[in-house]
Amino acid sequence: MNHERNFFLPLPTVIVKKQHMNRVQILPQEQMGNHFEPFLKFRDKQTKKPVEGWRNLHSDELERLVKNNNTAQNWDDVLVSDPFEPKMLKNNKFFGLVRIGAVRSVVLQHHDLRLPAGITNSLIISCDIGDDVAIHDVHYLSHYIIGDQSILFNIQEMNTTDHAKFGNGIVKEGEPESVRTWLEVMNETACRRVLPFDGMLSADAYLWAKYIDDAPLQENLLRITQSGMDARRGYFGVTGSHCVVKNSSIIKDVKIGSHCYIKGANKLKNLTINSSEAEPTQIGEGVVLVNGIVGYGCHIFYSCTAVRFVLGDNSSLKYGARLINSFLGDNSTISCCEVLNNLIFPAHEQHHNNSFLVAALVMGQSNMAAGATMGSNHNSRSNDNEIQAGRGFWPGLCTSVKHSCRFASFVLLSKSDYPAEMDIPLPFSLLNNNVSQDRLEVMPAFWWMYNMYALERNTWKYSVRDKRSRKLQHIEFDSFAPDTAEEMIHALVLLERWTAQAYLRKNGLITEMYTDEELRELGRKLLMGPKHDTDVLQVLGEKMEKSKRKVVILKPRQAWFAYREMLMHYAMNQLIQIKTSENITSCARMHERLNAIRETEWVNMGGQLMKASDVNQLREDIGTGRLNRWSEIHQRYDVLWERYPLDKQQHAYAIWRELMEAEAMTPDLWIQSIDEAERIRRFVVDQVYDSRRKDYENGFRKITFRNEAEMEAAIGRLDENSFIIKVKSDLEDFLAQSNDLKQMNT
Repeated sequence: MNHERNFFLPLPTVIVKKQHMNRVQILPQEQMGNHFEPFLKFRDKQTKKPVEGWRNLHSDELERLVKNNNTAQNWDDVLVSDPFEPKMLKNNKFFGLVRIGAVRSVVLQHHDLRLPAGITNSLIISCDIGDDVAIHDVHYLSHYIIGDQSILFNIQEMNTTDHAKFGNGIVKEGEPESVRTWLEVMNETACRRVLPFDGMLSADAYLWAKYIDDAPLQENLLRITQSGMDARRGYFGVTGSHCVVKNSSIIKDVKIGSHCYIKGANKLKNLTINSSEAEPTQIGEGVVLVNGIVGYGCHIFYSCTAVRFVLGDNSSLKYGARLINSFLGDNSTISCCEVLNNLIFPAHEQHHNNSFLVAALVMGQSNMAAGATMGSNHNSRSNDNEIQAGRGFWPGLCTSVKHSCRFASFVLLSKSDYPAEMDIPLPFSLLNNNVSQDRLEVMPAFWWMYNMYALERNTWKYSVRDKRSRKLQHIEFDSFAPDTAEEMIHALVLLERWTAQAYLRKNGLITEMYTDEELRELGRKLLMGPKHDTDVLQVLGEKMEKSKRKVVILKPRQAWFAYREMLMHYAMNQLIQIKTSENITSCARMHERLNAIRETEWVNMGGQLMKASDVNQLREDIGTGRLNRWSEIHQRYDVLWERYPLDKQQHAYAIWRELMEAEAMTPDLWIQSIDEAERIRRFVVDQVYDSRRKDYENGFRKITFRNEAEMEAAIGRLDENSFIIKVKSDLEDFLAQSNDLKQMNT
């Protein structure tokens, strides 16, 4: 059956023979534009303009249009609105039902581009055109609804087919399952594939891709996505009001939101491009986008390519970036590089020439340095597996990592070609591949001890850069949160065990003779004892690299104390927050409000932290059909986010009790804890300043400047650094209220 001949006809099945795909068909003249009638119900609904708002041409208007070299298949099918000035339409061809909104002698301006309203030098097929629209030199415009005060200028083809899905992973009536668009994230074998849809959050993609063993969940997510959209054929393409599309080649099956700016695009096909006045999206020169969803407030420029993708709100692709089979979370930027088969949570930065080649889950607040390569050539007889990187992942310059790897939160990799798979459970650590000694070195808590400026600035900068007006994906930006706290608690256990094992090895004793609890107790005594007792030990990590070489833990004693400081910092920040927000004046009230069993497992759901028990309940409710729409699933996210501050505070209180070895809060313990919080905050401010001061005192950093004045003019004065000023101000505010905070009744 001829697909072209049946364009926009409501047939139960559509069969396109392969041998006809590249043939030019000869059709009757009537087929050019008279196939709109069966779909008027969709068209009128999409246009949102009452039918009585259109009228037929007056005889003098028709005469003027003909004199202006306009032609129509049937002038009775060209409807207009008032006011209508026919002199603004010249050299056009109209086919099918074309409805034209108000046309006045006005000029539309966007930046430096000024064009008169009206239609010139264009071919229009079955379109609805809004009020005061400028359409000039559009060589083929078919089945589109154009919003008010929009500009379409110098476009080769802008067309909508009868089976348009606008980037959503659904199939239309009569289509085979094989045409469905999937995103093959996290694993290049497509075993974790997900269906894109307009409004998809990174939490949705993770829920779908991670729990592939949950058959009822998988079945219902597919059903929910398919049933959540109209599978009937015949929807028109849409541009919202105040859109500008100019100097572009092919735009096919694309839904465009209002205030969108598209200039010089090469090909846009099967897309939803979300845009609004508050969050306008821009697409620039040489861009190719196929089969995807573009979020609100996005910027895509300079020869970028994206195929089978979802781009989160307020995200950017720049300078030739390639995004394929991937989900990029909100507030992210990718430039100059290649990203394949990835699920990337919000606040990801990837600049310069580097590659996330295949199969990775990157859990946000991450940064890929120049030359870094995640992935490898196949290191087995099958496809590569996966890389899973916790929040704050940062591989350094020219870093190469093999599959499969797992990294805790805020792991920094020094420049190297890491030769084997790794599993790094120690958060805030620095990795170094020591080639000269053929060993992997890990310094736990490195960020806290030596990189405080970057650590503290992370939380602040990601919050400041969050320009979303509609914050549908909830994001935990704080470096110290339940997920990282639990990783630190686990790290303390490992450091205690490994330190004890190092001591026993040094003294010729057999570690297998000791229970795990005995090892931990011995390790704690050593770590809390004299410094020289641990300095002479070579502490080795276990099961951290798939190799026979040593994994050496650097500065385990300092790291152990640092982790405990970080946990107290986290706990007291949360306890102070609930005391001030709820005006808690007694220890009994605080204990009553926060006393709960510590939740030890937390899930990063696309940037939003949830208790594992809540995620399991969510999965069950989807699998059993209690949650039956994506809107209901998103509402559950909202409910959990509203509850999250209390969940976090209860978690922090449980950790405080463990650190203080206390059953409950008392006034004395509270005062002691406030004093400790004050000490830690002073330490943080000092470390923020000192870690930044090193840049100014480094002699090699000064050699490119003639003198101190030139250096300060180039990089600014240290005492004028805005972030340092902020953390000092925050400390002063805390000290000012310290005495009031200490007031706590029994």
